[in-house]
Amino acid sequence: YVPPHVRKVQETIDDKKREELGRLKKMVNGLINRLSEPNLASISGQMEELYMSNSRKDMNETLTDILMNACVTAVAMPARLMMEHVLLVSILHHNVGIEVGAHFLEAVVKKFDELCKSDVEGKECENLLALIAHLYNFHVVHSLLIFDILKKLVSTFTEREIELILFLLKNVGFSLRKDDALALKELITEAQKKANTADKKLQDQTRVRFMLETMLALRNNDMRKIPGYDPEPVEKLRKLQRTLVHSSGSGKETQLRVSLESLLSADRVGRWWIVGSSWSGAPMISDTNRNTQQNLQIGKVSAKIMELARKQRMNTDIRRSIFCVLMTSEDFMDAFEKLLK
Repeated sequence: YVPPHVRKVQETIDDKKREELGRLKKMVNGLINRLSEPNLASISGQMEELYMSNSRKDMNETLTDILMNACVTAVAMPARLMMEHVLLVSILHHNVGIEVGAHFLEAVVKKFDELCKSDVEGKECENLLALIAHLYNFHVVHSLLIFDILKKLVSTFTEREIELILFLLKNVGFSLRKDDALALKELITEAQKKANTADKKLQDQTRVRFMLETMLALRNNDMRKIPGYDPEPVEKLRKLQRTLVHSSGSGKETQLRVSLESLLSADRVGRWWIVGSSWSGAPMISDTNRNTQQNLQIGKVSAKIMELARKQRMNTDIRRSIFCVLMTSEDFMDAFEKLLK
């Protein structure tokens, strides 16, 4: 039961909070709508100020919602627009804190996984994949996640997945080759096996042949074989990123080295990649492991001391140990040594 006067106070607080969030959303929306390459510096600066004057949780949620609404549509979004939006996230990720990029990345990956499982006709999957690709291009996330997504797509290997593999390789293929040539080679081998064992109808498709040719061009570092491949826009924006990031590097060290599985099961097993993220879910270590904890070394103490410990309500092993050490030590040095043990 909540008394009326307490309820009234809570409702007032909720209304205030809602009003504040509405105001914040309007401000962030205004900045995102004006976002373009020339004014990226001023807009990222204003966003940083908003992060300083509002709670990070509210800012992260507001920014993620607005960016998702702007970028994830049923029609294919212009690549340039995608890059500028992700570059803003990347600058905030490096200047404000890694939880900015982590929150956005988790939302994008979960949405992508959800849409991959459902048969959506539009271009939402491609748009989400473009966001993930550019998060990798601008050093928010490590190549580990990209390889996980590619492996998942190769294992399914239907027409739709082949389209997505091609799309991803065209965006980040050569960067992947630079980062981890061996993993890319293994992926290409796996894709070739899948193509050979696929049913006849799929094998005859020019799309599959084109995908394998693209992969071979990647392996041989032959950029001319990939039609429409232009690294220029990404390179230009990377240079801009280096001028806007306060810290010395453009942040290879702040890349989130997180796997697809970890992101999808974050609600169950916690977010280990964000320093200091609170965890209130199920225990991460199963109860069976608890029994293997080493027993505390009380040593040989008399029944009289144990009785005293009980009387003083020393009701756990560690409390009893400390009590017994203090009661039976000869001097402070002896007590110190025993407590350390």
